[in-house]
Amino acid sequence: MKVLVGEVVARLGDPDGVIAFDPSSFPKRGTHSVGVKRQWCGHRGKVDTCQVGVYMGYVSRHAHAWLDFRLSLPQEWTRDAERRQACHVPEEGQYHTRHDQCLEMLDLWGAQVPHGWVGGDDALGRHTRFRQQLRERGERYMLGVPCTTTMRDLEAPLPEYAGRGRRPKAPWQAVTDWRKSLKPDGWTRLTVRDGEKGPVGIAMVTRRVQTRLERKRTGPAERLVVTRRPLADDRALGSRASRDATDQDTRYRYHYYLTPTCVCEAELAEPSLSELARVIKAGACIEASCKRGKSEVGMDEYQVRTWHGWHHHMALSLMAVWFLIGETHRGQQVTPAFTLPQVRYGLSRLLLEVFCTPGVDDICRQVQRQLLRNELARFYHHRTRKCIPPHKLRREIQ
Repeated sequence: MKVLVGEVVARLGDPDGVIAFDPSSFPKRGTHSVGVKRQWCGHRGKVDTCQVGVYMGYVSRHAHAWLDFRLSLPQEWTRDAERRQACHVPEEGQYHTRHDQCLEMLDLWGAQVPHGWVGGDDALGRHTRFRQQLRERGERYMLGVPCTTTMRDLEAPLPEYAGRGRRPKAPWQAVTDWRKSLKPDGWTRLTVRDGEKGPVGIAMVTRRVQTRLERKRTGPAERLVVTRRPLADDRALGSRASRDATDQDTRYRYHYYLTPTCVCEAELAEPSLSELARVIKAGACIEASCKRGKSEVGMDEYQVRTWHGWHHHMALSLMAVWFLIGETHRGQQVTPAFTLPQVRYGLSRLLLEVFCTPGVDDICRQVQRQLLRNELARFYHHRTRKCIPPHKLRREIQ
């Protein structure tokens, strides 16, 4: 993995990059594969039998890629010597929480990977100890939190003082109840990126808040970020890690995030909304990387049960994705509309050329037809939204 991290940093390294963590599940039917357990399966959106891997990714302004991974070994596996022996789990393969695995990878690669933010979904952000350990490491994070999070609005007007006793403070309330009390003009709409079907935008609102720690202790001041997207917009900006990751009304779906106001007792400048939107989008990029690995290189298509077999397959999958990313970037220097699935298609057909294809010319014609079809579809979706997209094909292809 050291070679992979070095190549990713050399090509994508950015001081404002985002290190993003994402647990990904792999559904299983039996009970003999290493680390399998009935647990929350994000792939199926319910509790089911699955394996879970914790992945560390990197997102910069250039592209996004995976860096490292860990297998989440359930606690009952540490006490079952027979299953450990059957799956060849080594002695160092012990139970660690997913937050500890993320911190382990961050401590291992954080100094080598230039970054300004750490991101993750609500499966990580809901744990106050994980956020505290990131602050102690001087890391600026953007972590999702569940819609049931209890908070206190530090910018709300305080109740009137009665003249005796302690001065009143803002009441504790769930973020969902606080969001419902917002005025319609309190939201700011931003365009996150130019999607294939038109500009992708979200509405945002931020507020300085306090949350509760374990045993109902009051936590430090943090900044709450709430995003809003129409229910009809299926181009999600983030994954759903649990049942209470988001909430919705009749028109919109809402996501909640927390980011620190100070790290290592040093006050941080308030980031702009565009900067916050960029970091939130990084979570969607890492989710897209996971889907890309599963659809293009078969990251979830394995028939291995042992500890070493699973790790070997994942390492090869991450390297295969990085190879395709490099070839895609090289092709985009000639044709910006070139995509990673088309690179994978061309390579797969080229490897089978002697058996079932007429030649390289046939592959080029097929890829050219796909490019033209995608370009026409992109222009159609943009026209329906009354906007003109930039051209991504060379004139000789058009």
